[in-house]
Formats: sequence, C-alpha cells, structure tokens
Amino acid sequence: MKAQLRRLGLIVSRRFKAVIDLTVGWSVVALLRALRRGDRKRIANGAARFMRYLGRWLPEHRVGRANLIAAFPEKSPAEIEHILAGAWDNLGRVAVEFAYLDRLQILDPNRPDPADINYETVSATRFKEIREASRPTLFFAAHLANWELPALLAAFFKLDALLLYRPPSIRAISDAIIKIRAGCMGTLVPSGYGAPIRLARGLEQGQHVGMLVDQYDARGVDVTFFGRSCKVSPLIAQLALHLECPIRGVRFVRQHDGNYFWGEISEPIDLPRDSKGRIDVTRTMQSITSVVEGWVREHPEQWLWQHRRWR
Repeated sequence: MKAQLRRLGLIVSRRFKAVIDLTVGWSVVALLRALRRGDRKRIANGAARFMRYLGRWLPEHRVGRANLIAAFPEKSPAEIEHILAGAWDNLGRVAVEFAYLDRLQILDPNRPDPADINYETVSATRFKEIREASRPTLFFAAHLANWELPALLAAFFKLDALLLYRPPSIRAISDAIIKIRAGCMGTLVPSGYGAPIRLARGLEQGQHVGMLVDQYDARGVDVTFFGRSCKVSPLIAQLALHLECPIRGVRFVRQHDGNYFWGEISEPIDLPRDSKGRIDVTRTMQSITSVVEGWVREHPEQWLWQHRRWR
C-alpha cells in the first residue's frame, strides 16, 4: 500500500509540474509576443527601472553584494550598491531584448540607417580574416551587457558557427526563444553530454564555435577570478587542443541610454603550451578568465553578479 501511494504521489506531482510548466510557458510566450508589438527602448527603460527597485528585495541581491564586496574590497558600501543597481538595470533590459533579438540593427557601412549595434573597422577586418582563414576559430563571451549579441555579430559577418547554449527547462519557452534566435544566429547546440562531440565535429568540418565561459562548472578546472579560486568548464581549451584552433574573445558594452551597444572582437589570445608544445588546457582557461576579468573591471555594472560564480 505504501509503495502504491508513493507511486501515486509521484504521478500526481509530475502531472502537476507539467501543468505548471505549460501555464508558465504559455504566459512567457504571450509576454514575448506582446513585447514585440511595443517599442523596445521604452519597454526596456521601464523594465530597467522596475528591476532596480525589485532586485534589492530578492535573495540574489545578497549574493551579488557579497560577490562585489569580495571582488572590490576597496569600494565603499555606496559604490557597491550603485554597481549592483546597475546590474539589475542591465538584467531588466536583457529580459526585454530577448523579444527583439532579430530586430536589432547592426551597423552596415552600405546603409545610412541608424544602428543599435556598432563596432570599429578593425573588428570588421578581423571577422573578414576569420572567414577567409584555413582553420576555424573558437569564440568566447561572458555575461556582460547582452550576452546574446556576439552570436548576432558573427551571423552578420556570415560566419558558419555553432553556438553552445543552455536551453530553458520549460519547452514552450525554449521553443519561443529558439524561434526568435533562428533567423539571426548560427546553429544552436544545446549543452549536454553530446555537445562536445557535436562541436568537435563542427570544427573538423570548418565551422566556427562560440560559447559563454564565465559560469561555474563543478567538474571544471580551477582558475583565479578577482583573486578567488573558482571552477570553469575547460571545453573551449579542449577543443582548441583538439584541432589547434585560435581563440578570440567577443564582448559588448552598453552605450548612451542603455539601449545601444558597442562591440569588439579581439586578436587571438596567446595559448600557453606545456613542455611538449601542446596547448595547456588549465593555463589557457586562466588566460581566458583573466580577459573576462578585465572586461568586468571596465564595466562592473554590466556583469551578472547575482549568480554564485564562486562556491
């Protein structure tokens, strides 16, 4: 009888969760559709103001404050709160911008239209070099400004790229976001056990690969970030080792009133080698992490401080 009751409880729990997920999924999809009928900048400004207020009451605010105090011990409490308010502002804007990814205008020298995303000539030249190179390139980005934009820029410059991403757990939300991304990004590869193999095969076929590299990975390698040890996935360095591919960083910075962006792609980073001349995976991940730290120090209010990067 007890075993039957447990099974019944599990069935009811699963069905209840399925109903909740379906309801939440439909609600988010409806919200995304409604947002797309409005003015992006006006809605993003409102979401930013709302998150500045709401964020301070959420548990993640304490996580963000603790992270900032540890990362910037020289800053005053007022400076810490100012940065954290900016991080909530940025997060509110990112949430709205998901609905408009395929509508953001990228600078095109051949068109006089105003652009939402701008870049310097040197970045355009580097993308051209990558497109014409004999070997594919690995790209890394971080949760700065809007972390979806590096993929937009790569697609704009016609790079055949595979993009590693973490899909939302609710199917309806995942489908809606993929639909928006599909027309303006490369091929999306969901994270999971089969992802490394798929990315490696893509590189072997000449496709470029991009991913975010500033998340905690319990099975990762140890690196130092803002003076503290943390773990990071070594996947990008392992892929570079597999095919001797160059690694470049791509970042974006919010400009003006928060609704415009400036982006850049770096030169290939120097890849540390071991005594046999092979790429050293751990030291390469430290080099990449140091680049990300430099980006965050320049614009700390645009990074995602609210997650547990150090554990």
